[in-house]
Amino acid sequence: MTGASGLLGRKVIHSLSEKHLVYPTHNLTTAYSNSIQIDITNRDHVQAVLKEVKPEVVVHAAAETNVDRCETSKDLAWAVNVEGTKNIAESCSSIGARLVYISTDYVFNGEKGLYTEDDAVNPVNYYGLTKLKGEEIVRNLCEDSVIARTSVVYGWHPKKTNFATWVINSLRQGKQISVVEDHHNSPTLADDLAGIITKIIGTDVCGTYHAASGERVSRFEFALKIADVFELERTLLKAVKIVEFHTWIARRPKDSSLCVEKIRKDIGIQPLDLAEALRRMKENEPAGMD
Repeated sequence: MTGASGLLGRKVIHSLSEKHLVYPTHNLTTAYSNSIQIDITNRDHVQAVLKEVKPEVVVHAAAETNVDRCETSKDLAWAVNVEGTKNIAESCSSIGARLVYISTDYVFNGEKGLYTEDDAVNPVNYYGLTKLKGEEIVRNLCEDSVIARTSVVYGWHPKKTNFATWVINSLRQGKQISVVEDHHNSPTLADDLAGIITKIIGTDVCGTYHAASGERVSRFEFALKIADVFELERTLLKAVKIVEFHTWIARRPKDSSLCVEKIRKDIGIQPLDLAEALRRMKENEPAGMD
C-alpha cells in the first residue's frame, strides 16, 4: 500500500487488515510499526522493495494531490505522479502483482459532468495531466490492473485537513467562509472508498472504474449538506463564482462529477449517497475533534 499515511491510505489499511496481511509503505514518516520505507521516484529502490516483499496486490495511492502545487512545481508533480507510477507499475508487472491505481475525476475537462469511463479525457490542469499519464502507464505495463477514479475524497484524519473537515472546523469556530457554487464534483467519503477498493481486490475485474459517490453536487451544496448534518450554522456559508475565487492557482474543471453505473453493474458496489456518507462521518467522529 503506497500513500499509507494519507487519508485514503489509512482507511484502506484499516479495511484490508481485517482479512489480509498488509504492508504499509512510507517515504519520510509513518504511523505503522510494520511500515516499509520506499521512495517511489527511485526505480531501483521500488524494484528491490517489491521483489523482497512479493505482494499479491499493490494499492498505489501515493501522489502529489495538491492541485495548485502541481501547477507551480511541475517537476515534482511529474516525478511523483508519472515516474513514481511507472516505477510501481513496472515492478508489479515483473513480479506478477495485481495493481490498483487511484486516479481522479480531474482527468476530465469539466464541460459535461457525470462522466462515464468511456468519455473522452482532457485535463485542464497539470495535476490532471500527470494522473492521466499515470493511467496510460498502468494500462500499458500492467495487464492485471484496475484504475479507480475518485473525486473529492474527505473524512477524518488526525493531521491533515480536507474540504469537509475545513468546513466543519470553520463553522464550529463561527467563521464565514466562501465556497464556489459553479464547481461540481462527486464527493467521496474515504471510508466508503476504502470499502470499494477492498471489494475490487476481491474480484478479478480489470480496467477503469469510477469509484465515487456518484452524486453530482456543487462545492457550495456540499458545504450546505455538511452544515445540516453536523448541525452547524449554514448562514456562515457564502456562495461565490469560480471567477471570484482568487486563491486558486490552477484551473479547475467546472463539472467533473462521475457516473458510477459501471461499478454498480460489474461488481455490485453501491456507493453511499452524500447524506448517508456524512451521517456516517458524524457518527464516527474521533474524540477531541469537536
